[in-house]
Amino acid sequence: MKVLLINGSPRPKGCTYTALTEIAGRFSELGVESELIQTGKKAIQDCIDCRKCAKTGKCIFNDDPVNETVEKLKQADGLIIGAPVYYAGPSARLCAFMDRLFFMKTKDFAGKPAAAIVSCRRGGASASFDRLNKYFTICGMPVVSSQYWNSVHGNTPEEVRQDLEGLQTMRTLASNMTWLMQCIEAGRRAGITYPEPEPWIATNFIR
Repeated sequence: MKVLLINGSPRPKGCTYTALTEIAGRFSELGVESELIQTGKKAIQDCIDCRKCAKTGKCIFNDDPVNETVEKLKQADGLIIGAPVYYAGPSARLCAFMDRLFFMKTKDFAGKPAAAIVSCRRGGASASFDRLNKYFTICGMPVVSSQYWNSVHGNTPEEVRQDLEGLQTMRTLASNMTWLMQCIEAGRRAGITYPEPEPWIATNFIR
């Protein structure tokens, strides 16, 4: 089993990374492989709703990790998104990344367990957590919970390491995701498959 970890912070070894490595460590103990994708410091183009990806399965912008991540997520068994909190929300770069990762590409993501984690100095964790979970719930990805909302607090990696409850929440999240992936795999072996979706009914509010 393999879980894709996405670090949405521009700091490759910062607070968000510290939380994700706690998760990766628990996955390793449980025999689950994990791969970390760093979104980097470069600007990430936002989605322009051109809908070319509906035909190709790929975004027309190919100078950042989005298309690579789409392919990796198709092969992975689970996904965890890590985000720093900026102005009580996830960073704009990560939101642009996620918009393009999910827009019209999600049929291959359905049924894969997913979770978001956030890192903040003090406030805004719950709002950021809520924002990220919406990506999963719109496309049939089971959202994995922990013992608390998935957040760590600290202004530096050293301070995050002092947030013992936050780190325990990260480890519990990894354990819970491992359990759910194992349940899904056991069901698959028993012949239980993901539900066949109904044809989409689009209701517009203005006709």
